[in-house]
Amino acid sequence: MPRKKATIENMLDAAMIEESKQINGFRSRVRPILPVRDQVYFPGMLFPLLVGREKSVRSLDEAIGRDRKMVLVAQREIGTEDPEPDDLYDIGLLVEIVQVLRVPDGAVRLMLEGVDRVKITKYVHTEPYIRARVKPLKEEEASGIEIEALRRSIVSQFELIVQNGRQIPPEVMITVVSLNEEARLTDTVAHHLAVSVAAKQDILETVSVRNRMEKLNLLLAREVEILEIHRDIRSRVEKEMGETQKEFILREQMKAIQQELGERDERMSEIEEYKAKIEEAGMPAEVTERALKEVDRLEKMPYAAPDGVVVRTYLDWLISLPWSKSSVESLEIESAAKILDEDHYGLLKVKERILEFLAVRKLANKMRGPILCFVGPPGVGKTSIGKSIARALGRKFVRISLGGIRDEAEIRGHRRTYVGALPGRIVQGIKQAGIRNPVFMLDEIDKIGADFRGDPSAALLEALDPEQNNMFSDHYLEVPFDLSDVMFITTANVLDPIPPALKDRMEVIPFPGYIDQEKLQIARQFLLPKQLKENGLKPKNLSFTDGAIRKIVREYTREAGVRNLEREIGAICRKVAKRVAEGKLRQAAVDEDDVKTYLGIRKYHYGMAGEEDEIAAATGLAYTEFGGDTIQVEVGLMKSTEGRLLLTGQLGDVMKESAQAALTYIRTKARDLDIDEEFSHRMDIHIHVPAGGVPKDGPSAGITMATAIASAVTKRRVRKDIAMTGEITLRGRVLPIGGVKEKVLAAHRAGIRTVVLPKENEKDLEEIPDDVRAEMTIKLVEHTDEVLSIALLDGK
Repeated sequence: MPRKKATIENMLDAAMIEESKQINGFRSRVRPILPVRDQVYFPGMLFPLLVGREKSVRSLDEAIGRDRKMVLVAQREIGTEDPEPDDLYDIGLLVEIVQVLRVPDGAVRLMLEGVDRVKITKYVHTEPYIRARVKPLKEEEASGIEIEALRRSIVSQFELIVQNGRQIPPEVMITVVSLNEEARLTDTVAHHLAVSVAAKQDILETVSVRNRMEKLNLLLAREVEILEIHRDIRSRVEKEMGETQKEFILREQMKAIQQELGERDERMSEIEEYKAKIEEAGMPAEVTERALKEVDRLEKMPYAAPDGVVVRTYLDWLISLPWSKSSVESLEIESAAKILDEDHYGLLKVKERILEFLAVRKLANKMRGPILCFVGPPGVGKTSIGKSIARALGRKFVRISLGGIRDEAEIRGHRRTYVGALPGRIVQGIKQAGIRNPVFMLDEIDKIGADFRGDPSAALLEALDPEQNNMFSDHYLEVPFDLSDVMFITTANVLDPIPPALKDRMEVIPFPGYIDQEKLQIARQFLLPKQLKENGLKPKNLSFTDGAIRKIVREYTREAGVRNLEREIGAICRKVAKRVAEGKLRQAAVDEDDVKTYLGIRKYHYGMAGEEDEIAAATGLAYTEFGGDTIQVEVGLMKSTEGRLLLTGQLGDVMKESAQAALTYIRTKARDLDIDEEFSHRMDIHIHVPAGGVPKDGPSAGITMATAIASAVTKRRVRKDIAMTGEITLRGRVLPIGGVKEKVLAAHRAGIRTVVLPKENEKDLEEIPDDVRAEMTIKLVEHTDEVLSIALLDGK
C-alpha cells in the first residue's frame, strides 16, 4: 500500500510539472528549487556545487528523475539553515545537471551548467522540498557605439583585476576577450568577481543587457580602486621594512667601527647607565639577574624597535622601586602617644594597639607589619588617624582608595604584553613612598566590586597575608617584592561586604562613633581652631559656648562622626567672617540661642521620651551607620475575619520575621495575659515603625514589637520612660544584640533613663562612659515575661 500511494503522488506531481501555461507569452513550469548560500551563479557558466541539506538532496533527486533541470536561488541571509520562500530572492538560475557524485557522508557533488534566468511566480509547496512555478526572463539585447565602449571598459578593467593578484585563472581572461556576445560577456565577468551576494544578485536580476553592462562597469571600477589602494599600502609596508633592515645593518657596522676606534656611542652609554643603576638599586639576586637579562635584550635590539620602549619602561620601574631603602623608625612610646593624642581625641583602643606594636618592635629586632582594619561609620577619623600613626612611627604615609575598583589588574598590575601596561596600585604606592616600610592605607575596602575582569578582593589576599606577602607577585614586574615590612591599614564602614577569607587576614578594630561629650571636646580642641584659621578669623573674633556646640551636635547633625559638625561650625565662621570683613562686627560669642540665627531652623529631631504612657506603642533602640537612635513601634487592631499581620515602615526580611515571632509568642501567652486565645483570628494586627522612608532591618526590635502587641491586646499602657532592645524567640527567650554602647547613648540623649537589655549583653556595659552609666538604670532580662512585667503598667 505505501508503494502504491507513492506511485499515485508521483503521477500527480508529473502531471503538475508537465502542465504548461502561457504567462506574458512565455511558458512557465513547476521546477524543484535548490537554495544556495553565499554565492550567485550565471547563465552559460559550468561550475561545481556541493549539496548537503536534506531538503536540497530531495529536490536534486526529483530533478535527476525528471529532465535533470532545476532552479538555483540565492538566500538573502547566509545563516538561515532551513530557508522559507521569504528567505529567497525572486530571480534565480535554471541549471542543467551535468554530473553527479554521491559521497559517503550523504552529501552530493554536482557539476552544473547555467541555462537561463528565471523568475519565481508562485511557490507550489515547501515540504518535503521546495517547488515553485517559474518563467524564463527574456533578455533585452542592445548594440551600438556606447555598448562597444562599455564592452572595452569591462574587458580592460577585468584584465587589471586579473593582473593585480585576484585568484582568477589566466584562461578566464582569454575566454572573456574572445566573447562576442555582450550578455555572455557580462555574465562571465560577474561570475568571477569577488563581490557581495547582493551585488551579484543585482546583476543577475538585470534583464537589460545595456543596464547590466553599466552596473558591472561600476563594480569593476570600484574593485580596481580597492586593488590600487591595497597595492599602495603593501608597497609602503615593504619600504618601511626595508628601511628598518637598512638601519639595523648600518648601526651594526657603525658599532664595529666605533669598537675599532675605541669610541662609545649613546646607545652603549645607555646600556652601561642601566647596569650601574641596577647595581646601586640593592635588588635581590634573582631580581638583579632578571634586570640584567632585560638589559642584554635591549642591547641586541635595533634602536627604533617598538619593544625597546617596553623594555626601557620595565627597567625604569625595577630601578625606581625601594628594594632596600627603609625609613628610620621612631620607637619612643611616650613620644608616639603624645603625637596620637595631639591629632585625635578618644579612640583609645586604636592608640593602645599602635603603642603595643611599637613596644614589641622595640624589644624584637624583626617582626611582621600588622594588618589592621578600622571599621566604623563615616567621619569618625579612620583615614586621618592613619596619617597620625605614620607620623608617630616616623614612616611615610601612602593612601589608595579601593572604592569602585572592579579590575584585578588594578591591584596586581597588567602583564607587559598589553599596550600601556603598568604595575598595580600597591607597587605604585611603594614607589611613591620611596621606602619599603611605609604605613600603607587601603581605604574603603568594603566598596570593592567584581566583574568579568576579575575579583580585586581575591588579589588582596596575598598582599594582606603576613605569611605570604614577603613574596608578593605583581603581574607587570614578574619578580617577587617583599611587603612584610609594610604596615597595612584598611578602612571600611561595614564588615559584611568583605569576603571571609580577606576578613580573616586582618585584625579588626571597631570605631564605634563619638558620644556628645566626645564631639564637644573634638570641636573645642580640633574643629573650631581649624575652621577659625581656614576662614581668616582669630580666637578673639569668635567663641562658642558648650551649649551652642551641643545644640549643633543634637539638632543640626545626625552622624557618628564629626564631618557635618565641622561643616556647621564652618558655616557659622563664614557668616561671622563676612560681618568682620564688612566692619560691622569685631567679636562674636555664639550661645545656644544664637545657633538658630546662624544656621536656621533645626534639621533633626532626636527621638524624645513620650509625654505620657500610651497603649500599643513602645520605644525601641536601633543601631545604624550614623550611630544609635530610638525608634517607635506602633500597633493597630482592626476587626476582621482573616486575621492578617500587616507590617509597614520599610522593614527588612529579618525584622518582619521578628514581628511574626513576637506575635506567635503573644498568642502562646494569651491565657497568662488574660486575653481571648482566638484574638488573632478575629482581627488584623498592623505593626508600623515610623520614618517609612528609612530602610530598617535586624532582629533587635523583637521584644519591642512583642511589648507593643501585648499592650494593644491587653489595653495596658507602656511606660514612657523605658526603651528596650533584644531579639525574641518563639519560646520568649531574649537573645543578645550588637551596638549596645550606641543604643544606650541614644536612649540617654532622648531623655530615657531606663533601658532593657538582654542578660548576655552585660559584658558590653563596660564600654559605656561612666558618667552615662551613673544616670541610667539598666534592666538585664533573659525572658520576654520579664520585659512585659517591667514595661507594662497594671490597669488600663
